Amino acid sequence: MTRKRKVAILGSGNIGTDLMIKILRHGEHIEMGAMVGIDVGSDGLARAARLGVATTHEGVEGLTSLPVFDDIDIVFDATSAGAHLKTDALLRSKKPGIRLVDLTPAAIGPYCIPVVNGAAHLGAPNVNMVTCGGQATIPIVAAVSRVAPVHYAEIVASISSKSAGPGTRANIDEFTETTSKAIEVVGGATKGKAIIVLNPAEPPLIMRDTVYTLSELTDEKAVAESIERMVRDVQAYVPGYRLKQRVQFDRIEASAPIRIPGVGPRMHGLKTSIFLEVEGAAHYLPSYAGNLDIMTSAALRTAEAMAERMGPVDA
Repeated sequence: MTRKRKVAILGSGNIGTDLMIKILRHGEHIEMGAMVGIDVGSDGLARAARLGVATTHEGVEGLTSLPVFDDIDIVFDATSAGAHLKTDALLRSKKPGIRLVDLTPAAIGPYCIPVVNGAAHLGAPNVNMVTCGGQATIPIVAAVSRVAPVHYAEIVASISSKSAGPGTRANIDEFTETTSKAIEVVGGATKGKAIIVLNPAEPPLIMRDTVYTLSELTDEKAVAESIERMVRDVQAYVPGYRLKQRVQFDRIEASAPIRIPGVGPRMHGLKTSIFLEVEGAAHYLPSYAGNLDIMTSAALRTAEAMAERMGPVDA
């Protein structure tokens, strides 16, 4: 007899609760072991308890005191960047072999975008899921990069303010820094820039992402086909991920050098504009919260691949 690998979720807010529901409904190689929070009255902890999941409102210290902790192999951290640094150290002191999937912008482990470099980090003790904007846009930058060198990439992630909980709002600076760096490290751009917009519109708008790249002049058809293939790859685990319109191109052949911060002067290049929409699966919050859906879906896909590589546990 064997069983799935047990996981714990740190953070009983929007992201943690959405992830829990995904695991309970769709987990193939992993199963819920514990839900951890710091607010005894949180909806996430209440839902977990009703669904038969072990809970604690005493944070990561409370997790280590639960009887199920001995069986936990993977921990998702959906708290904050600052808290994650302490969490990693504490959990590793209690259980050196434990694996962490970091949904905060702390980035103490390698960046992980499942469709780009996910397979490369399945053995890492701690992987960082970048940000919701990074999960949505970095695959597109990588799709352009595999056709031609990308000198500059800029992304704008616009999400409904209603889908941005306290953790997201507390991590805005880390969001821009982590996403910008991951655009370079994973997406392949020489220079990356990230912007996030919290849109207060009513009714709430679905997550929208805009990606601009400046690459070497190359075959526009090849770039468009590469982007379309990447969109289909992401749709395998985020069905609501889609292009809003056809990819747009502008060929730049300047008479005088164009200076790009962090890149230097360029005389020519191909500007590619990509417009995306991410509709959520509405597992916890409504479908406009695509920013939650793509983040939790990417984390689930990563943990499933880790657990599959680890193999089942003897019951």
